[in-house]
Amino acid sequence: MSKMMKTVAVAGAVAAALSAHATTASAAEKEKCFGVALAGANDCAAGPGTTCAGTSKVDYQGNAWSLVDEGTCLTMELPAGMDDMARMGSLEALDRDLPKS
Repeated sequence: MSKMMKTVAVAGAVAAALSAHATTASAAEKEKCFGVALAGANDCAAGPGTTCAGTSKVDYQGNAWSLVDEGTCLTMELPAGMDDMARMGSLEALDRDLPKS
């Protein structure tokens, strides 16, 4: 293998390693935030009878979560609910805005 080919191979390996590290770092900087996803746009956990991602039935469903930037969940302000009360994201599942059975 020529010196040029070895250099290209090493550069590619370094680029791949850096890319993998960046992906891992960005995933580690996310947290589960309940009650912030629009209907059908959750990342997972949407209560009994659902399978996972994209299965929330109503906007801001309290038992469905989405990944958000770490440290932002508890400060996310959402539109007021039917009772005109402000809603926020939560680090734990909520009993609000659940679909009617």
